[in-house]
Amino acid sequence: MELVLQNFQFLLTGAYYTLLITIVSMFFGLIIGLLLALARLKGNWLLSGLAKGYVSIVRGTPILVQIFIIYFGLPDYGITLGPLTAAFISLSINIGAYLSETFRGAILSVPKGQTEAAQSLGLTSWQTMRRVILPQAARVAIPPMGNTFIGMLKETSLVSVVTVTELLRSAQLLIAQYYVAMPFYIAIAIMYWVMSVFFSFILNRIENRLSKAY
Repeated sequence: MELVLQNFQFLLTGAYYTLLITIVSMFFGLIIGLLLALARLKGNWLLSGLAKGYVSIVRGTPILVQIFIIYFGLPDYGITLGPLTAAFISLSINIGAYLSETFRGAILSVPKGQTEAAQSLGLTSWQTMRRVILPQAARVAIPPMGNTFIGMLKETSLVSVVTVTELLRSAQLLIAQYYVAMPFYIAIAIMYWVMSVFFSFILNRIENRLSKAY
């Protein structure tokens, strides 16, 4: 454990990048997921078909392959991205597909009577969605979103293959330097666990607040 303490600052830097990648990817994934869900539920046949195809392709292929396509494949067409940018894009695309199903299910769970009541009051379809449907759907979506967020936190370890120095990559570099593996793997396992517990606590608080609102 002495080696871990000596290099704790380096591991903390890796944890920072893990959190950064998770939060940025989740933010853009939320936007992508909501747009996909609305396209499937409210869009015309073309938008709905494109959204279904997007979700099917992304969910049907390994995330590691998607990372390779973004980082190693796009340069074949003259598009070269840095490791961190490639990580943001690939993880956002992936998480967006999964969140779209969460949002779609949450929106469908809101009783149709809510829509009819809102429209009877003169609200437009957009106003009904924004003021009535989405706030209620958010309460249903939070628990599965939390699971997705925690899963994304751990899946950031995959971007180490494109040399992003997140938590796992930091440990690998230290192992290569000191030729000792177990202390560093135990240390990053504990750090992943602490971050997961922290975000679970935050998401539970949000869920409780939304539950009280309704």
